[in-house]
Amino acid sequence: MVKVALLGAGGKMGVRLATNLKASRFDVQPVEISEEGQKRLKAETGLDTVDQDTALAGADVVLMAVPDRLIGKIAHTFIDKVRPGTAIIVLDAAAPYAGEMPDRADVTYFCTHPCHPHILEAHESVAAQEDYFGGIAAPQGIVCALIQGPEEHYVLCEEIAKVIYAPVARSHRCTLENIAVLEPALSETVAATLSLALRDATDRAVAMGVPEAAAHDFVLGHLKIELAIAFGIFPEGKFSDGALMAIDKAKSVIFKEDWLDQVFSLEAVKRSVEEICAG
Repeated sequence: MVKVALLGAGGKMGVRLATNLKASRFDVQPVEISEEGQKRLKAETGLDTVDQDTALAGADVVLMAVPDRLIGKIAHTFIDKVRPGTAIIVLDAAAPYAGEMPDRADVTYFCTHPCHPHILEAHESVAAQEDYFGGIAAPQGIVCALIQGPEEHYVLCEEIAKVIYAPVARSHRCTLENIAVLEPALSETVAATLSLALRDATDRAVAMGVPEAAAHDFVLGHLKIELAIAFGIFPEGKFSDGALMAIDKAKSVIFKEDWLDQVFSLEAVKRSVEEICAG
């Protein structure tokens, strides 16, 4: 069996990954240093942790389920303990894109990240509908990048990615830079910020006397059709003349003229991942 050392196995993400790996063809070796995390892992998966050196000895793959800002720092603590040809999988592009990973040419570095369940795709069950994060019941896409290493390691690491994020509907091969543009720039800097701005705007409508339930129904319902039109998923749909006028007037009020350049320049992306790694 392929031996996978899972670092950070008792964290929230680590438990998710351990649960899925436990039922796979892979020999998962969970590593967790905190007593609280060890108890959580045992209670939720039935797995016992193993000593890190034991897990790393002979490991084919090291899977790092650790906070983004610690990936590079932790990698430096164990890099001398892994065999040549070991594949090291990270779950976020920040550390490798910022140049935080140890310089060792005889190991593989691979990055993968979940897309999370698609907001406009239908789900077949209540469990899938309520699986907002993914990795439990709702199919999701994933992105993968082979940073360095042989092509056969892409196949192995992508298989592991499909296990830990299962059920997976689509797997997209990207470059490391692609994933850094997707997160943090697209998903966090833009999408998360606009999501909170939508909530602030909804709260303002409620403060002006709109019933809260009505405001939530109205904005979340409109978002579904507006996103479907914007992304071409509902091709027969279109914004009304009044909506187009409101959009045109609002752009200059809500956005700076060069906001896309400010967010998506590679200098800005690099600066953002460096800030993430610095904590």
